[in-house]
Amino acid sequence: MCPIFLFYVRLFCISGLWGLVNNSGIATFGEVEFTSLDTYKETADVNLWGTIRVTKAFLPLIRHSKGRVVCMASMLGRMGSPSRSSYCISKYGVEAFSDCLRQEMYKWGVKVIAIEPGNFIAATGIFTKEGVERRGKEMWEQASEIVRADYGSVHFSQQVARMKAFVSSGQKDMTAVLDAITHALCSKYPNTRYNPVDTYYWIKLQLMSHLPAGIADWIYVH
Repeated sequence: MCPIFLFYVRLFCISGLWGLVNNSGIATFGEVEFTSLDTYKETADVNLWGTIRVTKAFLPLIRHSKGRVVCMASMLGRMGSPSRSSYCISKYGVEAFSDCLRQEMYKWGVKVIAIEPGNFIAATGIFTKEGVERRGKEMWEQASEIVRADYGSVHFSQQVARMKAFVSSGQKDMTAVLDAITHALCSKYPNTRYNPVDTYYWIKLQLMSHLPAGIADWIYVH
């Protein structure tokens, strides 16, 4: 499990709090039958409930200044991915929270914006090979005998190896994400959503979002 990374940007103006950026996040991996309920709860507590708790605490100040709430969602808040269910659930929740809050805040003149980054694993270091190895060992040891027998050690080792290779993937420059946050906070007319993703993941997101699920799954999961 990666350490918790908390990053709240607060911009003050005379009438109150102008901007809040929710960017707390942890990430892990593991197929559903290898992921404990505690892992699901921990991931959601930081990524989703952390966003909700902080937003509720500062929302009165944001309303008074007609300011901005920026929520760090994810590409994986728009589409599922094997072995990433705990993370996807938390980010789907952030997307839903952002949409509902945006609609509620419309009459107050408050902008609510979601940032949906693609793969920036290499830039953030949210995964490490050592952490993946440790997490894999924990999952295997905690799994039931039935699950271990059905999946097999070869399959499980392949999943861990694939995740270790994923650690160094993605974009190494965070500029696109930082630019999106800056524009969301400072622009007179911010976007509802920002998608700082590379071409590969932009295409994947479009296909996974708009194609029939069976076809999209065949392309990317089959």
